[in-house]
Amino acid sequence: MFFAPFVGLIGRIPFILAFSFANMAISDRNNEDRLVGIVSNRQSASDYDDDMKRAKSAGIDAFALNIGTDSYTDKQLGLAYKSAAKNGIKVFLSFDFNWWQTSQGGAVGAKIAQYANLPAQLEVDGKAFVSSFAGDGVNIEAVRSATGRDIYFAPNFHPGRSDFGDLQAALNWVAWGNNGSNNSPNSGNRLAVADGDQAYEKALMGKPYIAPISPWFSTHFGGEVTYTKNWVFPSGLLWYNRWREILDISPRFVELITWNDYGESHYIGPLSSPHTDDGASKWVMGMPHNGWLDMAKPFIAAYKAGSKLPINFLDEEKLVYWYRPTPKDVDCDVTDTTMQSHSHSGSGNIARGRPDGADYMTDEVFIVTMLKMPAVIHVQSGCKTETYEAKAGVWPHSVPMGVGTQSFKVVRDGETIDSLCGTSLREITETCPCGIYNFNAYVGILPADASVDRLQPAGFSRLSQGLKTSCSTGTL
Repeated sequence: MFFAPFVGLIGRIPFILAFSFANMAISDRNNEDRLVGIVSNRQSASDYDDDMKRAKSAGIDAFALNIGTDSYTDKQLGLAYKSAAKNGIKVFLSFDFNWWQTSQGGAVGAKIAQYANLPAQLEVDGKAFVSSFAGDGVNIEAVRSATGRDIYFAPNFHPGRSDFGDLQAALNWVAWGNNGSNNSPNSGNRLAVADGDQAYEKALMGKPYIAPISPWFSTHFGGEVTYTKNWVFPSGLLWYNRWREILDISPRFVELITWNDYGESHYIGPLSSPHTDDGASKWVMGMPHNGWLDMAKPFIAAYKAGSKLPINFLDEEKLVYWYRPTPKDVDCDVTDTTMQSHSHSGSGNIARGRPDGADYMTDEVFIVTMLKMPAVIHVQSGCKTETYEAKAGVWPHSVPMGVGTQSFKVVRDGETIDSLCGTSLREITETCPCGIYNFNAYVGILPADASVDRLQPAGFSRLSQGLKTSCSTGTL
């Protein structure tokens, strides 16, 4: 089950949704889909409490619970709904049609009916909110009839594939620049996320739109699993730039993609959140993303207030930074897991070596300052140094990546602000972490967190599978 944070506007009341999981759908470019239970090991509602509390404190209104058809689904849904009710946040079902069939409209409706009247169920306009991942062609009338109550149906249908006439709203999942065919953008085909906004808004003809926002996308599964998935969508300052777009277009709903999809590296929830390992620990271990959630908070507050000025919602000054652990031209072919021969490598070169789209990445350290007054920022990236002036407010910057230690200092009126001065726990190196190509992002924040966010043992249980080199779990 995936968690997807959700932010949405009801009337002019903003609403933020977060995509999350009980079941994780992994789909490659050949639609060879597999399901891995990521939170199937949670034993009580309290195992969900930290996620619920973190999301609520950030301004997130509800979690999308992405579900397949596994035997543990109902147990985990029960725990999630119970925790949400206890912690004052809402949840709703999001049906993953990699596993549900479009011919199962009645079964979908019956599953909705199991949870639609529980206290934590998200309701919009007096109706139980329901969404999906894919699902074009499902019999909507069969869904509604089997549910037995009004539903606010807002699936991830696609313009040109479905009639949007029977929907209350629609979700656009594609939160990253692309080439129009689930590949990285290239010189011939470059589609921005805003192009998707326009396509959905045209298809919806004035109905509410669930706009997607995501910070990153990198995945690198090799022969140790039964599917092929090895690409990266260039992201850089996507998280910042997309929040600015969200404030400009002010859609009724915003969905954060995702809370805990570690396999695709766009998680904003903690590594320590209880989950099992689908093999992603190879590029997730020691790569926290909590700073991205901190960066989102003033934007969420501004969005809900109908404002374009996140500076008005800064509780405290912060500096958020992120970067990949190696330059993009580091050669890991000798030890990378994807170089091993396997029977499911029908995707061709895309399945082997450096992730598809890597050439379009930039070797930079990305910085977002969240300041109440202007200041001077000093950045040391390896042997490279840069000093620049940051305005008051929430603003981005980037500096060339240098191999070695990464440190940051904020100076105002000639005085260093001690809480905004620090060295990252992760260096940039020219060696392959765990022997693989790792295009995930390390995200840090100043003032620094008091504790280090680490995977629990279940979260790296498959760490050694497919590795050609040793990889210590003591690494960050």
